[in-house]
Amino acid sequence: MQSTFAGKTVLVTGANRGLGRALVDEALRRGATGVYAGTRRPFSHPDARVVPVAMDVTDEAQIERAVGQVESLDVLINNAGVAIYDDLSDRALLERHLAVNLLGPWSVTQAFLPLLTRTHGAIVNVLSTAAAAAVPVIPSYSLSKAAAWSATQSLRALLAARGVSVHAVFAGPMDTEMSRELPVPKASTASVARAIFDAVQSGEDDIFPDPTSATLAQSWRTGAVKEMERQNAAHVAAAPIAA
Repeated sequence: MQSTFAGKTVLVTGANRGLGRALVDEALRRGATGVYAGTRRPFSHPDARVVPVAMDVTDEAQIERAVGQVESLDVLINNAGVAIYDDLSDRALLERHLAVNLLGPWSVTQAFLPLLTRTHGAIVNVLSTAAAAAVPVIPSYSLSKAAAWSATQSLRALLAARGVSVHAVFAGPMDTEMSRELPVPKASTASVARAIFDAVQSGEDDIFPDPTSATLAQSWRTGAVKEMERQNAAHVAAAPIAA
């Protein structure tokens, strides 16, 4: 999606706080005509272009109702997520992370895919550097983000024939409630949101939007893993999925 965001419509999940709120504000700053703010709790915004949408990404009925509220969509940002400290011994906690961080974005993407196909839009999955290298104090989160990264790679290849671009955001620590207890430098959510929009606009597949994640960027883009992704994607290029 190598274009500006002026005149576009954007949907952000987990939009009520942290990075989600920063992404809503950045979309407005760049001239989006409409921003759908998906949240689990009631939400309001002073800008009339923002349309609150009640949407728990683990609730299929709510997702379907949200689809009915959106007339057209250019950019879907799967930002909603959960991160709880654990030691990988609680199955229920692991399943909760997978439900929110993996199956949630999958459900939202599938529901809104017809709209995105019409506009040749973009899907932006907010992942984490923990998808590439697990953070052992939040292993369930790391596992779920690694799975979401794999899903992102597959969707990128499968949806290319429909003209839908799929972007992975490998975010490092940010100044949010989710990472507040981590004793490491944290980027501001506003700076991360700006970097994400810049990278989507320039057509980058994998986005490294902060100083911590940026240290991975060059070796990542020229490394063996990225080359293997390209080679694997070629297997579906000759037989794209039906529109």
